[in-house]
Amino acid sequence: MSSSDTPSNSGLSYAQAGVDIDAGNALVEAIKPAVKSTARAGSSPDIGGFGGLFDMKAAGFKDPVLVAANDGVGTKLKIAIEAGIHDTVGIDLVAMCVNDLIVQGAEPLFFLDYLATGKLDVAEATQVVEGIAEGCRQSGAALIGGETAEMPGMYSNKDYDLAGFSVGAVERDGILPSKDIAVGDVILGLTSSGVHSNGFSLVRKIIERSGLGWNDAAPFAKDKTIAQAFLEPTRIYVKPLLAAIRETGSVKAMAHITGGGFTENIPRVLPKGIGAKLDLSKIAPPSVFGWLSEAGGVAQSEMLRTFNCGVGMVVVVSADKAEAVTSTLEASGERVVQMGELIADDKSEVSYEGTLTW
Repeated sequence: MSSSDTPSNSGLSYAQAGVDIDAGNALVEAIKPAVKSTARAGSSPDIGGFGGLFDMKAAGFKDPVLVAANDGVGTKLKIAIEAGIHDTVGIDLVAMCVNDLIVQGAEPLFFLDYLATGKLDVAEATQVVEGIAEGCRQSGAALIGGETAEMPGMYSNKDYDLAGFSVGAVERDGILPSKDIAVGDVILGLTSSGVHSNGFSLVRKIIERSGLGWNDAAPFAKDKTIAQAFLEPTRIYVKPLLAAIRETGSVKAMAHITGGGFTENIPRVLPKGIGAKLDLSKIAPPSVFGWLSEAGGVAQSEMLRTFNCGVGMVVVVSADKAEAVTSTLEASGERVVQMGELIADDKSEVSYEGTLTW
């Protein structure tokens, strides 16, 4: 036998390089029930193929325009990883995508996720995907596929990152913002569940300065640790807003309040020559924002351009339709505050009156 025919004792395998194909297969099996629970009209219940299928005709659309969005969770993931709480960040991942779709009037149809890690932990990854499935159920989107990448050397063993991709559809004549936005229209605010999923680099810096640990009691939240309080998932507004759009026909525009706060997000949906005037005294921010402002010495102006400050979505309607839209949203479980109006403004900016009461 020649030396070339002799089995080598030094041969390497993919597993020895740090990638466990068997773990990936185990994850696929573990998440199948969660994925199946998100099925909706138009979706295929099966996963494991090279691509996910969706039937627009079966979903009931006649002349649809597709709307796509992608996002992540940001450094909020660091809290989840360090605190060992993995079952809520998947909801955040879905929320950051589908809340962007609904502002254009689009109904989320399907969602795909991407999870990258240094070492795949099947139990932790299953919790993450179960959170993603919960976000999909809340928004009516089908989880039709995803990708798990095990990349030793790119991430430390406990670290992972998430990205989400969602596609929605809106009938061509229902695309928002509408063209009839006008001075005097009313701005409604839908309350947030907390910090949501932006500004966490500042959040983590404030927590570090405060000397608190993830398992310490949160000074602003009864019976919760710091980690539990800050991992409160982003509120998903899709179903209440779809109901308001379809039942009232009076929603003119919406803005998802993420990074940049009111200051930068509201102007994105306003036409030239129209700005927004907000009365901050109408907003009742959750106590977490007061704690962040005080513990970090963060000025109100910085709070307003970094966090949602208690309002995660704004809705623009004509003044005579504000009551009807509010009633529909409240019937779907939302808390709504009339927080401002549209004004003539050459720069199309947001101006403020009053102050936030922490």
